[in-house]
Amino acid sequence: MNFNTPVGNADPAALDALYQQYQQNPEQLDQGWRHFFQGFDLARAVHGDGPPSSSNGNAAGGSSEVMRESRVLNMIGAYRQRGHLFTRTNPVRTRRVYEGQITLEAFGLEESDLGRTFEAGRGIFKRPATLREIIAHMERTYCASIGVEYRYLRDPATFGWLSERMESEANRRDFSQAEQEHVLQLLTRTVLFERFMHRRFVGQKRFSIEGVENVVPALDAVIRKGADLGIREFVIGTAHRGRLNILSNVMGKTFATIFSEFEGKGYEDHDIAGDVKYHMGYSRDVVTPAGHHVHLSLTPNPSHLEAVDPVTIGGTRAKMDFHHEGDNRRIAPILIHGDAAISGQGVVYEVLQMSQLKGYQTGGTIHIVLNNQVGFTTNYLDGRSSTYCTDIAKTTLSPVFHVNGDDVEALIYVMELAVEFRQRFSRDVFIDILGYRKYGHNESDEPRFTQPVLYKAIARHPDPLEIYRTRLLAEERLNPELPTRLEESFTAELEQALEQARQRETTPMASTLDGDWQGLRRATPRDFQESPITGVKLERLRELGIRISTLHEAPRFFNKIRRIYQERLEMVRDHSRVDWAMGELLAYASLLDEGRPVRLTGQDVERGTFSHRHAVLKVDDSEEEFRPLVHIGDHQGQFRIFNSSLSEYGVLGFEYGYSTAAPQGLTIWEAQFGDFANTAQVIFDQFLSCAEGKWLRMSGLVLLLPHGYEGQGADHSSARLERMLQLCAEYNLQVANCTTPANFYHLLRRQLHRPFRKPLIVMSPKSLLRHKDCQSPLEDMAEGTRFHEVLDDPTTTPEKVTRVLLCSGKLYYELRAKQQEDGREDVAIVRLEQLYPLPEHQLRAVLARYRKAERHVWVQEEPENMGAWSFMLRKFRDHKLEGITRRESSVTATGFHRIHEIEQAEILHQAFV
Repeated sequence: MNFNTPVGNADPAALDALYQQYQQNPEQLDQGWRHFFQGFDLARAVHGDGPPSSSNGNAAGGSSEVMRESRVLNMIGAYRQRGHLFTRTNPVRTRRVYEGQITLEAFGLEESDLGRTFEAGRGIFKRPATLREIIAHMERTYCASIGVEYRYLRDPATFGWLSERMESEANRRDFSQAEQEHVLQLLTRTVLFERFMHRRFVGQKRFSIEGVENVVPALDAVIRKGADLGIREFVIGTAHRGRLNILSNVMGKTFATIFSEFEGKGYEDHDIAGDVKYHMGYSRDVVTPAGHHVHLSLTPNPSHLEAVDPVTIGGTRAKMDFHHEGDNRRIAPILIHGDAAISGQGVVYEVLQMSQLKGYQTGGTIHIVLNNQVGFTTNYLDGRSSTYCTDIAKTTLSPVFHVNGDDVEALIYVMELAVEFRQRFSRDVFIDILGYRKYGHNESDEPRFTQPVLYKAIARHPDPLEIYRTRLLAEERLNPELPTRLEESFTAELEQALEQARQRETTPMASTLDGDWQGLRRATPRDFQESPITGVKLERLRELGIRISTLHEAPRFFNKIRRIYQERLEMVRDHSRVDWAMGELLAYASLLDEGRPVRLTGQDVERGTFSHRHAVLKVDDSEEEFRPLVHIGDHQGQFRIFNSSLSEYGVLGFEYGYSTAAPQGLTIWEAQFGDFANTAQVIFDQFLSCAEGKWLRMSGLVLLLPHGYEGQGADHSSARLERMLQLCAEYNLQVANCTTPANFYHLLRRQLHRPFRKPLIVMSPKSLLRHKDCQSPLEDMAEGTRFHEVLDDPTTTPEKVTRVLLCSGKLYYELRAKQQEDGREDVAIVRLEQLYPLPEHQLRAVLARYRKAERHVWVQEEPENMGAWSFMLRKFRDHKLEGITRRESSVTATGFHRIHEIEQAEILHQAFV
């Protein structure tokens, strides 16, 4: 029988089965039943009756006392299992009534049983207790200001620990007077800051925290308790609601800086576009009252709901890897959600499913939900199908605490318990703060249009500061003069900060080039005129190639793997020509050899979608693995490669976040097929392309997006190059479509050999992975060589050329084959290896060689309304440029291979006609 299964009101056989299980293996029983049988054995032994068994050996023995005990145990189990449905956690609404109330009658008990003493009390009090005591204690623990969902946890040690911790103190703790005064001070600052902003910046959006103000002392409690338990860094991701208050009263951003932003004063660096106030990030070091040094960072993010979640977790993992030696107990992420967003946005599920995976785990996230009970204007009943907005937590067996947002001490207690749980079990934990939103979606919105009843209740409801102050004064826990002194002092502080802000000409912006970013700088246009030297000494390159391609006799590998590695060995040892996979692996090996870390993730990256990489080898008939790139040398950089979950949005967001916290390493995300990246478009649009312009946050993330028309249909041809190029401006991104292994090798190495970081989007190949002509001599990767943004035609005589074909990617090899087949000396094929930043300087130099050229033609595989054609036409607006493309289309490619071949042949024909 399962240890979570209650025994029916008249089921002696089931009770006897439990007793038999208790005798054989007591640890497999729920602790309530375990304590019950221990106490019952003790009681019978004291009275000389022996163990609780009848003449036939049954624990039940038909005893009414035993059955009454079982009913009490079932009632206790019901409180643990379902008590959260009957709490007093909603401060402004009458909560829904659920069936199955926990009553005496429901469990076959009577009023007369209230004064009776039950052994079942041992599971709570370590002693027998009356039913009245038991019910009162369970009501305080599970049905007051805190409701808990945790009985679905499958590990008995985990939910047993939670039961013990919560029931031992009835989900409450005593606060000292000093603690209460500290909480009062935090609430004073939180509430008065919002009032001040509302009065001084009338009509401006700020997405105030009013209605869930207690989250500020809650975060303060997390930081203090976490520091006591060994956490030395917190990484926070939050939506815009309440962000300004968190920035000021938790993160320590000055009020004067916030007021300067509200005054509309730009930054000293006019190249920074900036962002609205409630999207900005911040970081600082704090020292807790116990003397612990803790670093806090708040991740900047856009309005796109929950998009910051994977970014925050990725940044946390990078810091864990590089700052804390992989110890997840020293760093913790905190995600602050809205109730409508956490239940409505799929990226939340993606992030949760990553939480326990080897390549992505961070030791558990503390999730805080600011439950406004409304999403924009949508009532919660119309916003989700689940009972709670946090029901998604159950997919990863994470406990959930529902807390009345008006009860600040209950909330602080829960936050401390949540941090303790996280530190002990390395799992996510959720805190659902039931509150409200004082105004509409923003301060200029009228909420009574859509929620008239709710907002009448809110208008009458006192704020948490008034509630807490009134309670402390009534309990005589407070000097009556203290609240007034706190308010006067803080108001004066705000007025002084506002005056300071008004005297400023510009808004200061904190440096983002400290810490890990020291030694790096922002890029200038001049940096893109020529790539740096990135070649490696030829002999060292050959040594690295031999080392990562040599497989010893033991262990035993699959025959095809041995053949592939033998071919690679011969490439570098005998032929000095390498294919795409070998060029890529040599880039990683050479960076690792320099002590640089490399991280590569995505769907199937260990082998590679097209079975080309084989960076992780499985031992035949075994789950044992061999990773050649971790055996380069004693002082090499860390090589981390992980197959990801089947996610793009969440995983790409994670890797972006990782890259922002690991600028000295190469971070790569590979899509299974390039067009799959469109499910992560939010990360492209709101982070990768504009984070530097909005928040001065650089990233060196590399994205490998398989792209090329091989007749694989609409969904496996195009990586939507046109979308990437539409995002490009002000040197924000790099977009490349290489044609040689050597150039790809240099492109990857260049990421870490420049004094700045820019995201790199690579239209990576499929057919070129095994194309016989797509090979590079090792000399092209050796000392003194670099990435070539433009590759000229090596076969033509410039004086004979009357037509120049411009192209990129795998189409080059088809054009070259047609050129050679037709013997066309009058046509030159110039490869644009880097599309953005457009290498105008290099391109101009190449085109200048063809003075007799009468036509310049851009040739692409994509339809006219896709690919790079529109981009090239815009860039060549002062120079006549023709275009050869597929006809414009609503789909990226045909699904019929025969039609594909006809279309491809027509492109080649038009290029040379």
